[in-house]
Amino acid sequence: MGSATHQSDPLRRARLRWRARRGLLENDLIFERFFSRYEHDLSDADVGALTHLLDLSDNDLMDLLLARTEPQDALAGNADVSRVLALLRAV
Repeated sequence: MGSATHQSDPLRRARLRWRARRGLLENDLIFERFFSRYEHDLSDADVGALTHLLDLSDNDLMDLLLARTEPQDALAGNADVSRVLALLRAV
């Protein structure tokens, strides 16, 4: 993961995992695999990037996760978002 400080706060990680529960099964499955693989390796920057992604609607998020679209507006050009999105797409 990123070179930023490791996210060691288990409560913050638990909240992020809870927030990642989505209305679309496809999104849930991707996030479940992602957290199973990377949860304990997340950095503060990774958590921030995930938070930005989770601000999206379920359908917009699914389009990003399935590479139907690329990040737009504030997410475009954000290196942390791009890195985390690449990990999400690869799980």
